[in-house]
Amino acid sequence: MAVQINPSILSADFARLADEAQAVEGADWLHVDVMDNHFVPNLTLGVPVVESLARATDTPLDCHLMIEAPDRWAPQYVEAGAGSVTFHVEAAAAPVRLAREIRAKGARASMALRPATPIEPYEDLLPELDMLLIMTVEPGFGGQAFLDIMLPKIRRTRELISKHGLELWLQVDGGVSAATIEQCADAGADVFVAGSAVYGAADPAEAVRALRTQAEATTAKASWACDH
Repeated sequence: MAVQINPSILSADFARLADEAQAVEGADWLHVDVMDNHFVPNLTLGVPVVESLARATDTPLDCHLMIEAPDRWAPQYVEAGAGSVTFHVEAAAAPVRLAREIRAKGARASMALRPATPIEPYEDLLPELDMLLIMTVEPGFGGQAFLDIMLPKIRRTRELISKHGLELWLQVDGGVSAATIEQCADAGADVFVAGSAVYGAADPAEAVRALRTQAEATTAKASWACDH
């Protein structure tokens, strides 16, 4: 269970995205938040910017679509160069079909759940996915405080993944920092999205390394990881 750190460019300087992508050398993925001002009350970037970012960095892009009608738009992000595409189950009309289409186009398929969305109704969908994203803040804005009430949900999700013997990454996004990453790792997360904790640091690359060290140390002694 390898720990992965995904800096979120939502906290980067949008006027210098190519440079900001280079500033987190050593990150596993670059997390790209796509917001449409409909599914969430914010507007960020779209396909053209993803295409440009894919040309500007060797770090693979992890696109998190906080948008309506992901069934229509998600495949375009694969074509734009995303290596992983996350859609929100609350917005998807046909999540299984969409996950299969994303995979067929050559990217990893991921499904996100808002804080109030339970994991249990989607247990049967898990084999169709490469990653599951548990939001630890309400989606839409960066810099929010971590919702520790999501920790039991992360644990339950890890238990379901283990129950079915799946090689499914479990990502957390929202308020992940040096103060919260160990709680997330202990609960069962292995992919961590960090925005201001990375881009707000004096040395973003060092912040990535430090977060990785924390998460790896916690994972090494976590009960869920020791069972594997």
